[in-house]
Formats: sequence, structure tokens, C-alpha cells
Amino acid sequence: MTFVRDSARLTSLLDRAQKGLHAMFQPLVRLDTMEIVAYEGLARPPEHLGGITTPELLNLARVEGRLGEFELAAARTVCGAFMAQHARGRLLVNLSAQAFMQKSIKADDLIAALSTGGMELSRITIELTERDIVDESARLAHELGYLRAHGVRFALDDFGNGHSNFEMWNEIHPEVVKIDRYLIHGLSKSAERLAIVRALCQVAETLGADLVGEGVEDADDLSMLRELGISYAQGFLLAHPSAKICDKISDVAIATLSQPTVAVPPRLHGPVTQRPMHLGHLVIEAPALTAQDSNNDVIALFARQPELHAVAVVEDEHPIGIINRRIFSERMAQPYTRELYGRKSCTAFMHEAPLLCDVRQSLESMADVLRGQDQRYLSDGFVITREGLYLGLGTGESLVRRVTELRIEAARYANPLTFLPGNIPVTEHLARLLRAELPFTVAYVDLNHFKPFNDQYGYFRGDEMIRLLADILTAEVNPRSDFVGHIGGDDFLLVFQSEDWEIRCKQMVALFNQRAQNLFADEDIARKGIVGEDRHGNMQFFPLTTVAIGAVRVVPPFPGRPETLATLAARAKRHAKRAQVGFYLLAGEAPWPA
Repeated sequence: MTFVRDSARLTSLLDRAQKGLHAMFQPLVRLDTMEIVAYEGLARPPEHLGGITTPELLNLARVEGRLGEFELAAARTVCGAFMAQHARGRLLVNLSAQAFMQKSIKADDLIAALSTGGMELSRITIELTERDIVDESARLAHELGYLRAHGVRFALDDFGNGHSNFEMWNEIHPEVVKIDRYLIHGLSKSAERLAIVRALCQVAETLGADLVGEGVEDADDLSMLRELGISYAQGFLLAHPSAKICDKISDVAIATLSQPTVAVPPRLHGPVTQRPMHLGHLVIEAPALTAQDSNNDVIALFARQPELHAVAVVEDEHPIGIINRRIFSERMAQPYTRELYGRKSCTAFMHEAPLLCDVRQSLESMADVLRGQDQRYLSDGFVITREGLYLGLGTGESLVRRVTELRIEAARYANPLTFLPGNIPVTEHLARLLRAELPFTVAYVDLNHFKPFNDQYGYFRGDEMIRLLADILTAEVNPRSDFVGHIGGDDFLLVFQSEDWEIRCKQMVALFNQRAQNLFADEDIARKGIVGEDRHGNMQFFPLTTVAIGAVRVVPPFPGRPETLATLAARAKRHAKRAQVGFYLLAGEAPWPA
């Protein structure tokens, strides 16, 4: 909304807004008991003001130097409405730091506003909003002390966005920290958000603050909050703001919190940092030539720009070829070549069908290029386009260096080939399930005769087979309740909470054994195997590569250590391989010491 600078009009608008404020309340829910323990009071402007929003009013009040006054009016509104409904629990009231640091606002004024309707100060938690940058956190902490002495508690609002920061957290020592919706929305699907929220959990434990997940709208996000041990949540999934005090949360939230499953953390689909690096960051701005330009023009261009490794040839701005500087120079240096070809079209010495890459393509996606058989990009480089039109060049050296750096970084957190969680995340998830004391299944997955295949076809094809297996495993599990880990080489570990886990395992075996045949040559498929050296160097016939899955059902009494389960699952897998069956379930419901 746009406002004309008219002091009298703005004063009138603010006066009418303050008089017409009404309150809305949104519940704050304790996740372990599903109880509503508090309400955030939200002051809303009257409808007759033409749709002006609360943030717009606050900005106007700040411009007019009346922010503290307006916020006190809002506090009186929500406290009075809360007490008028005889509500139980705590009330969260929004106030900015300016309300405490403005000299015109006295501590007694704040206490009077918060006591409206007979409200007890010991039932109030003030949410410090992120409307203002606080340069003097220590001074603010001092100003809050007066209200703290009267029983008021404090919360940092929207932490992780706006002006909220760790300096504020450390200086004012809030009893509550509300994690911003940005970090909560999509938490169950983002390994990056999950890592940040986990770190906040550790800070909160150290500094003695309760955490609240704000803006919860998705059931999986709610489950992840509970799994992280975050005590409280707030959002549309639980209940919408309303003028009438809500006394129950939604059926969807109740069903979500009642499920006896442990939330599965999201996995990385690329390097853990997901830094926004794409080919646009490698682009070299370089002129391009057309078929009408001669080889003499190429020589002149390379002379003017000695740093260029190549030059692109375009037609109507669409790349049609690339001229490698080194190869071109070697050819033109041969006797009589310049005299014969100098005036001819530069297309005579260009490489047709250059590697074309869109400027928005991620660096990680270029890993397939590095694995490809056509390695010409190492010397020619590649052409970068935008919507099919020529933009610039990239070098093979810079591509290899950057992709390698991403791979090395990713390997610290997940398997660099599949980006599935490695040993540490697998062990952590098993430990969570054991603590929850809920039945689950651990399955060890391994390939039969993979080494002969890898030796015969090379590691590029071997990597392709491992990625095929990873894709099948992740596609066939239930992502909400099942966990896929890649513990090294062709070994994977599955952790099932889904009830149809056995059907899923057998489907994985059937799909892999069928699709893996596409990776073999026709003659090997015809004879149902390959001839290669065994571990002792002797020639031997090996059947086609298949998959073996050994499973262990984990029921009470539960073992004390996750490592026990991995060992037993590996034993089940060995039974499956020796028996030459795709799936084997280790007998006994509790094959570990009670």
C-alpha cells in the first residue's frame, strides 16, 4: 500500500487504527503431550481502514515516531481480549526492542499495558520482534531486567531471519527462541535446513532456552520437529489464528503426532553445502566468429587475446563449432598451410558438435561429463549458452578443479558416488530407533559377482551399476519411514519401519536383476555370465551380477548397540549369497543377548 506524506492524515489514520484494533490468537502446542500451552496474541487493524496490514501500520507508526505508543495499544488489546475469554496458559505478546529502549516509554507504561484486564505478568512471554536492528544488545538486556523482576519471560521471534542474531541470544538469554518459518518449512526434505536446526538445538540446550518451530504447515515437518526433540510448535497445520480462543489442535496434527514412527532425516542430493555454483560462474567472456570469418581472422583474434584457449564459431548466435587454439596453431604452422587456408572459412579447422552447456547448469551435474568417454572438453573446453544462444567459453581445467572440490567436500558427509548417507548417519539413525523402542527391520544389500563385472567393463560402468542399485533402493522404500544408507563400495544398509518391508525387498531384487542386464554386452547376456580372473588370477566363469539382501527383524528385547544390528544384517546377507537367493531373513525374533 502506498501512502502520501500527509502528517495530519497519517495521524488520523493511526488514531483510528489504534482505537479499532482487535485480537487474534494462535495456539502454541507442546509436541510430546499435544497440549495447547500458550497463545500468541496478534493485533489486527479494523477492516474499515481499507485493507491496511499490521506491518504497514507499524511502519507508519515508526515514521511518525509513535511505534512505542502503537505497540502498547496492541499489547493492551491482546491482553484485554485474552482475559475477557478467561483463557488458560501463557500469552505471547509481540513488542519490538524500541518499545523498551525509547525514553518516552517507561517501564511502568509497559507493565500497565500488559496488566490490562487483570492479566498476571507471570503468564506473559514477550516476543522480541525483528523489526529493528539492535546495536546495543547489552543495554537492551538491562532494560528487560525490570520486567523480568516482575515475572515476565522473553522470546526471540523469527530466529534465523531478519535481524535476529546470536549476539541478542547470548546477551538477553531468552527463555524461548522461535525458529523462523524459513528454516521450518521443508525441514523434512532439506538436509541443509536440518543441519542448521540441529545446531540451534545444541545452542538452546547450552543456553537454557526452549525452542518453538514457527510456521508449521506440513505433517512431515512436524514429525521432524518432534524427532529433533523440539518441545513446541506453532502453525496453520496445528491451528489457524482466530478471535475465539482455540482449545484443540487439528485432526491432522493429532494423527501426525500419534504415529509410532521415527522420522527419517532428509538425505543430500548433492554436495552438503548446496552452494549456488553453476556454469555461469565459470564463463569466460570471449568473442565468437562466424563462417564468414577466415582463418586469418582467427590468427588475428588469438594474437589480440593470448589468454584465449579456444574460440567459438556461431551461426545466428547459435554455436556450431569450436576452434582449439593449440591444434589450430599447430596446423597453421605447417608449411604453406597459411597460404592455402588463410583466406578460407574458419570452419575448416573447427571441431563440430562442441560440448554445449547452459549457463544455469549446476557444476555438480557436470560430473557426468567428466565420466564420459568423450574427453575432448579437456583441451577444447566447452561452450556456455543462454537459451541456446552463445554466451561464452569454459575451460576443462576449471571444470575439473571445481567439480573435484565439490566431490571432496561432499565425501565428508555422504558417499560421493550416490550422495546417500554414509556410516555415521546410518549408525545415528539406528540409535534413534533403538531409543524409541519401536520394531523395525535392518537389511544389508550387496552385489553378487560385482568385482568381475567391474574388472571386465571398467569402473565407469561399475559406478553406473552402483548408481542403478542406489536409485532402485531409494525408489522402492517409503521415504517417510524408511532409511537408505550407502556404507561403501556396493554395500548398502536399509532400515525399514514400513510394514510391507519384505515385499519391498523382493521387489528391489527383481528390479535390479532385470535392469542390470542392460549394462552387459549381448554375448555375456547370451551365455549368462562373463569370463574373467578370480582373486587368485585364474580364469573363471562368473554369472551375471545380481543383488543379495539379508534382513534382520528387530523387536523387543532390543540390543544396546547399533553395531550389533549391522553385524547381524551382514550375517544374513552372507546367508543370502551362499544360498544364491535374492532375499534371506535371519531366523529368530531377537538373535542378540537380551
